[in-house]
Amino acid sequence: MFKLLATIKKDMLILLRDKVGIALIFIMPIVLVIVVTSIQNSTFQLVDKNKLSVIVCNTDTGKESTALISSLDKLGMFKVVLMDPAKADIANEMNDTDAMLGIIIPPNFSAQVIAQSKNMAGKAMNSFGLQGDTLKKAASIPPLTLYYNPVLQESMQLSVKGAVQSALQMVESRETLRRLYFAINDKQLSPALENEMMNNRAAINSIPLSKNGSRKTPNATQHNVPAWTIFAMFFVVMSLSGSVVREKISGSFIRLKTLPTNFVVALLSKQVTYMIVTILQATVIFSIGIWVFPYINLPALNLPTDLTAVIITTLICGWCAVSYSICVGVFAKTQEQANAFGAISIVIMAAIGGLMVPSFAMQGIFKTITGFSPMHWCLEAYYSLFLQAGKLSDVRNNLALLLIITVLLQFITYLGLKRKNLI
Repeated sequence: MFKLLATIKKDMLILLRDKVGIALIFIMPIVLVIVVTSIQNSTFQLVDKNKLSVIVCNTDTGKESTALISSLDKLGMFKVVLMDPAKADIANEMNDTDAMLGIIIPPNFSAQVIAQSKNMAGKAMNSFGLQGDTLKKAASIPPLTLYYNPVLQESMQLSVKGAVQSALQMVESRETLRRLYFAINDKQLSPALENEMMNNRAAINSIPLSKNGSRKTPNATQHNVPAWTIFAMFFVVMSLSGSVVREKISGSFIRLKTLPTNFVVALLSKQVTYMIVTILQATVIFSIGIWVFPYINLPALNLPTDLTAVIITTLICGWCAVSYSICVGVFAKTQEQANAFGAISIVIMAAIGGLMVPSFAMQGIFKTITGFSPMHWCLEAYYSLFLQAGKLSDVRNNLALLLIITVLLQFITYLGLKRKNLI
């Protein structure tokens, strides 16, 4: 025990002298989690609270185009800005006002909507066995032209097109309903009845899935703080692998053979030292999420109810990260190799593990290989606790896989030391 404590003290002193390593281990993840959470929170607010600016160039003079503009405004997704049809280029107008969207309503839009609605009402009347006016070949409604800023992601573009289509369908359905009502009753549909018939739709209750029945809606903080805490843990490879390489080059492992001690003490010391570091990383980042985020207008981090599960998950994730770092250090020949391979491999594992792109959005081979990243199982465990309010029993399979990966890394490290005659 004395030898282990003395070795841990030595590793602590070496770590404290590595100012750049400490900065990478602590400062970089803190900055990263704040920046990424702020950006993603802004995106969430854009979708949930803020409105996309849309310039509407209405070249039609009928009431249906006005109804369409009103429907777009009522969706709550758009900030509608009307453009003078006399202006030549809507693209220039979008650039001048920094608008993300532009819509051109074509001429004769209202006339074609009315004609199409009258024709559909006539067909409905004929199907009822009543006489209705129909056209042999009704002209189709001229399409709207939608301009969008390429900055908008494809998912946002699809949402915008769906919203515009919904507003357009609302206008067409309302006019068809008016025509059908007039054909049956020979009088105009009252505004009150029209609104009642058009707005009589089933409501949708959106409930986040959780393990304990909790209905708290996850926010950007709940997603990003656990994810980038895992990234910070594995980024200890920049310091730990370099330390292992330095000891190999200096001959420390060889000298251990001549002393009344064992290489296991040295490796165990590094694991204990850097596991303490990973625990401190998680504590610092979680604390910032809980107490600092509200002061910079970010949602506060809500800790799971099962804190024991959080502690055990953090310990196992930290052990896996430390084991990987030592393994990289054993096989690297120089400190530059360890740093370069360690940094690149961590970014790749984060990418395929779901930290940068959600794993459910991956397809093909990437969907298959995501399970080979230990970060994936770390993330799944943390997400079960932070997003789904799970307990230790809910993450035991993820933790078991992490333990298997960790033991495998330890075994590979042993084989590497044996092959290099370092033990």
